[in-house]
Amino acid sequence: MNAKKYNNLKLAVGIFEGTAGFILMYLFVWLGYSLQLQNYLSGFIANNYLLLIAFLFTIGIIGTILSAPLSYYSGFYLEHKYNLSNQTFVKWIWEGFKGLLVSLVIGIPVLLIFYFFLNYFGTNWWLPFAIIMFFFSVILTQIFPVLILPIFYKITPIDNDELKQRINSLAANARINVENIYRFNMSKNTKKANAAFTGLGKTKRIILGDTLLENFSQDEIETVIAHELGHYKKKHIIKNIFIGTATSFLTLFVIALLYKNSLSWFGFESISQVAALPLLALWSTLIGIIQTPLGNILSRKFEYEADEYAVNETKSPGIFTNALEKLNEQNLGDKEPHPFVEWYFYSHPSVNKRIAAINSKGINENNTAGSNNNFETIRN
Repeated sequence: MNAKKYNNLKLAVGIFEGTAGFILMYLFVWLGYSLQLQNYLSGFIANNYLLLIAFLFTIGIIGTILSAPLSYYSGFYLEHKYNLSNQTFVKWIWEGFKGLLVSLVIGIPVLLIFYFFLNYFGTNWWLPFAIIMFFFSVILTQIFPVLILPIFYKITPIDNDELKQRINSLAANARINVENIYRFNMSKNTKKANAAFTGLGKTKRIILGDTLLENFSQDEIETVIAHELGHYKKKHIIKNIFIGTATSFLTLFVIALLYKNSLSWFGFESISQVAALPLLALWSTLIGIIQTPLGNILSRKFEYEADEYAVNETKSPGIFTNALEKLNEQNLGDKEPHPFVEWYFYSHPSVNKRIAAINSKGINENNTAGSNNNFETIRN
């Protein structure tokens, strides 16, 4: 019951926050406050690029202040109420501040590049921007485990040689080279458990939360990794790259078209007018509402396939389902969400559906491990 209440509250807060944010942004543009802010800042700032940063920074500050109560309720209060968080209020603020700094370091160059394309290429800005974002996302994936993740967690090689050997054996069977296997101090923030593959090329590595290492058996941890290997073996990563790239190009093209055609509705004169840029966020939100369930349908399909790979590879469906149950309980997941909620919001099938799918395969049990879950699975 606690799990359902927790997930329903988190979902309700998320929906309310997203809806309120969209309405406030629409009113901000429609009532002319966006243009007023642009005109006010332009009295102090002559350079359009600096004006853009100041404009978005101001909106960001206002948005942070308005959303602070909901952020506190969802990110701090509920996590403590349901005994999932290990953070003090000061540590919660500090982690959020670090996240903000990282976002600014990454986001400001992207914004400046976007605005340059908007000015230089006109209505065709979406094409070079989509190309740049593709390469940027690849680079970001490569540097994430070595430069970004250590900002938030202490990353160290695992010291369990037997577990390391078992994981390396799984990776070898899947013909996947892994540089090393690491643990991170997830417990400094939460009681939830997690594991993931991260990085590309030489930065590709397996990372395991200390909460997973300390609360799950080696058989269970082995199957967590088997599931992740299943994504690579089934070529989900490559498929997601191609699908994501095609979707990104199409989405940016549609947003650019809608943006250009809606300028006159609000009295804007140019696509590069700083005051008009919030329209991009509004259109992105509306398109995202349509894309979300479509992307989740594909994601859930991939999860079932990775589960099947883990069971076939380890031949231990009993251990697999036990681990899923433990992960769901430790992370306070909803075993039976409302069908519409699962269809629309869940990128992974609910635990009960995953277990039913595993049991339907009829794989014989042996002495090897067989269970799993990953970062996104755990969140659901």
